[in-house]
This record gives sequence, structure tokens and C-alpha cells, in this order.
Amino acid sequence: MTDPATPSAQPTSVVRPDALPDGTKLTHRDVAANGARFHIAEVGDGPLVLLLHGFPQFWWAWRHQLTALADAGFRAVAMDLRGVGGSDRTPRGYDPANLALDITGVIRSLGEPDAALVGHDLGGYLAWTAAVMRPKLVRRLAVSSMPHPRRWRSAMLSDVKQTRAGSYIWGFQRPWLPERHLTADDGALVADLIRDWSGPNQPDDKALDTYRRAMMIPSTAHCSVEPYRWMVRSMARPDGIQFNRRMKRPLRTPTLHLHGSLDPVMRTRSAAGSGEYVEAPYRWRLFDGLGHFPHEEDPSAFSAELINWLKDPEPDR
Repeated sequence: MTDPATPSAQPTSVVRPDALPDGTKLTHRDVAANGARFHIAEVGDGPLVLLLHGFPQFWWAWRHQLTALADAGFRAVAMDLRGVGGSDRTPRGYDPANLALDITGVIRSLGEPDAALVGHDLGGYLAWTAAVMRPKLVRRLAVSSMPHPRRWRSAMLSDVKQTRAGSYIWGFQRPWLPERHLTADDGALVADLIRDWSGPNQPDDKALDTYRRAMMIPSTAHCSVEPYRWMVRSMARPDGIQFNRRMKRPLRTPTLHLHGSLDPVMRTRSAAGSGEYVEAPYRWRLFDGLGHFPHEEDPSAFSAELINWLKDPEPDR
């Protein structure tokens, strides 16, 4: 595990490239929040848009949106979640409530009064959570490929097809084996998962190699599966029941919900009912022909939808 006070020792070539693939120069920084240090990649000036990656990725998943958002007049910041990429690997703190406090703490550390949160997969789960827990810090919410936490819990427990689609999460409950599988053969499973979960627009080998190399950074595999262990094991525990009750609080943040019609791990039916928890303008957008990674499978369409919504002064239902 990494001491929060020590400089990051991650390989520069993987976690801290000097520029994005399109040549856009990046600013890399470490910011302190919630008792740990978090790596961010930043470009542009304007209202803050904070991008939250999912599994099995890191901040680089947002490489296309960083440039698009900066060109549209936003301060685009992609952070590595706790235990991933260039952020600290701490021995504990991987429950969603604490991970959400990481996110809101980063917003404060960046000197901003609030942010538009954009989350994918696990990052989306945490974005929902942060918007409920700290609504004053989240001016807008965009979530991709992840239902509201209460909807996720209900679907995983009561929908047989969703339980089967999310079988990898049940597999994460075993000790040590998931970590070994994720790091075997130089992270080959990472590439397999991303390929299997994507639609017809498959990622290129260079992108897959980047994610494989990032997963091979010591302790990353363990830290990547720990949130899922909490999400399942806490279902019948007092802390999990309390969290589920807390998430019942109505969300009063304008919300954009994005989903790929071919997503094999998060069914459209599971995600689509999340609007019942939003008492604010809620917009649902289904991308036909895309899988679990719409922001990478069709970055132009995804970025256009996101930016148009962010710039809409009155997002309607």
C-alpha cells in the first residue's frame, strides 16, 4: 500500500502520459482528499466537469471526452478512484459512501464550489451516491452503464437475468482468486472483459494494452474488486441496509442517464427504472448498437450528447 504522503511511484508511461492520443497536452496533479491522495488528469478552463471511471479501467477511459469538454469551454478533470491508477492504495475505505466522499473531497481540493459529475460503471454508482450525500457540491449528474444504487441492488437480487449478467461480481466475492485472475498473463483477463462487454465497435489493441498495464501496478487488482465485495457482502449487514436507506433520499440534481442497448453486463431494463429516484429533470438516452463502454465505442456521439446536455440551461424530462 502507498503512504498518502509519499509521491506516486506509478509508471509515467501508463498513468501519466504527457498528452492525449490526439496530442492535447495534459496537466497531472495529486490532490489530497478524505485522508488519501488522488491523481487527476486535467485540461481546459471553465465550469468543472469531474469524470469518474469504472472497472477495469482508470482515468484514461475518458481520453476522448477530456478534449471534447475542454474544447466546449469546460474544466475537464478525470480522477483515478482510490486504489487505481496513480491514486493511493489504502488498506481500507472502499465502501461506496467513503468513495463518494473521496470524490466530493476532490471537488473541494480543486477549489471549486461544485461540479458536474460524469460517472461510468462503478464511477456511475459513486456519482449517484455523491449526488445524494452531498447535493450542494453536485450541480449536474451524468451516469453511464449503471443504475441508481437501489435499483442496482434490487435488480441483482430479484432479476435472474441481471444476476446472471453480473456473475463476475459474485465471482469477486472469493478471496485472492479474482486478483490472481486479473493479473495472470500480464492482465489478459482485463482485455478479455473489455472485449466481451463492448458492442461491435471493439477497442483497439493499444487501448487494451494500456488497461492491462495499469491493472498490473501492484495492489490495483485488489483495490479494484474491493468495492464490489462490499456491495454484495453488506446487503444483509447493518451498514449495507443503512446505506440502502440513505440512497432512498430523492435526488434533486438534473440527471442525464446514458446506456448502451447491447450492454451485456448491465441490462437496459435494470438501468431504465432509475428515474423514480430523481425529483429533478431526468433525461434517458439509449445508444443503439453500443455495449458497456459507450464513451469509448462511439466517443463522438457520447461527447455530443453530454456537452449538449451540460450546456442546456433548462434540461427537461
